[in-house]
Amino acid sequence: MSGLTEFGRFSEPALLVLVSLAEGPKHGYAMQDDIAAITGDRPGPGTLYGAIRRLEDLALIEALPERERRKPYQLTAAGRAALQAELSRMRAVAGTGLRRLALS
Repeated sequence: MSGLTEFGRFSEPALLVLVSLAEGPKHGYAMQDDIAAITGDRPGPGTLYGAIRRLEDLALIEALPERERRKPYQLTAAGRAALQAELSRMRAVAGTGLRRLALS
């Protein structure tokens, strides 16, 4: 998989979960806090856990053993590669857009 395009309109929550987990394993509530710190917007539980479920189904993240009644998740090697590919794609799009704005 080279990116998150198959997520369609759900790609942003999935991307934010991957970005959050790039720092290390986290449980859902910690991901919500981290995503809020990154974006200024806290995802709701339905959005967050829907993205987590889809990412698990694609083996981009995996659950770790439960700790203190919380279920942490971590990136898999495939998840790290997908995140790298998507962020590189985004960098290219942003660079092109910024260059074009500078010319106009």
